[in-house]
Amino acid sequence: MKRRNFMKRAGLAAGGAAAAASTTLAAPAIAQDRVDWNMVMPWPKGTPGVGVNAERFAQRVMAMSDGRITIRTFGAGELVPPFESFDAVQSGSADILHGTPYFWVGKSRAFNYFTTLPFGLNAVELPAWLTYGGGQDLWDEVYADFGLKPFYAGSSGVQAGGWFKSEINSVEDLQGLKIRIAGLGGEVMRRIGAVVVLLPPGEILPSMQSGAIDAAEWIGPWNDVAFGLQKVARYYYAPAFHEPGPGLEITVNKAKFEALPDDLKAIFQAAATATAQETLTDFAYHNIEAFGPLLADYDVELRSFSEEIVARLGEVTREVAEEIGATDALTQKVHASYMAFVRKSAAYQGSFEETMLRQRRQVWA
Repeated sequence: MKRRNFMKRAGLAAGGAAAAASTTLAAPAIAQDRVDWNMVMPWPKGTPGVGVNAERFAQRVMAMSDGRITIRTFGAGELVPPFESFDAVQSGSADILHGTPYFWVGKSRAFNYFTTLPFGLNAVELPAWLTYGGGQDLWDEVYADFGLKPFYAGSSGVQAGGWFKSEINSVEDLQGLKIRIAGLGGEVMRRIGAVVVLLPPGEILPSMQSGAIDAAEWIGPWNDVAFGLQKVARYYYAPAFHEPGPGLEITVNKAKFEALPDDLKAIFQAAATATAQETLTDFAYHNIEAFGPLLADYDVELRSFSEEIVARLGEVTREVAEEIGATDALTQKVHASYMAFVRKSAAYQGSFEETMLRQRRQVWA
């Protein structure tokens, strides 16, 4: 063999060996770049609006990352009990949760502001405050103490006041009433004299059927019909004083999130933002579609709380909010920011959206 040909072939062989070695060495790095996470939530899988959009988020992340992030979703009780999702992600036994911050207020009363306050921010104003009013930075600061990183995941929009087996015409009618109601609305009702029972979503209907509770709020027409609440109570009160636009969350273990490469972090954020928009429009469309048939097909009477009741609820709400705001320095900072924006929002929307809705109803309803 000529020396020139030998050297050429030797060079090709060496190059092939180097390429093979490079491929072998690169494989572990690619494997380490793949993430396999578990998501837990306090509602059953497939629950309209909430469970469904949690699963859509997982699918969106997997598609956007080309499979580099795989997320398995677990409904209430499948991996952890419904109200232990926060603890599971904090401890690392799960990686992500889809939920709502006021479910975990036993950890910090500041969590209320990132879901809702009675008579508080609506479904547009809350993300506006989070995005442009410093709310997200405050949320990050509050959750960092628990080793978590939160993302806004949308809203149901204004909710219903709930299902009642008897009419509520005065504050006295709430005395001793056993009601399932979440968040600060429950604390307000308790101070007025109701007996508040916090139940996971899947236990609302059987508790109404058994007589364990006299009334219950869940979400709105779409979800309420899906859960069958119109079959166990006649009087449907709307709107909810306590949930004008409650926020949902996608929250991840902070250490695990920070370990992601920058492109996967960006994908996670973008997927959460898309899910927030999709969730709100999902609720808006299906609540509108479900509302007419709910009233037409069932023995349901639509009611709203009287001015007397609203005045008393508002009075107690102000007391509760001030007490929460004084809990500690960080909560006080969150409270001050939120309340400054909600007061501005009330003034603005009174002249714009509130008037527009009244005029639109005059034309079309």
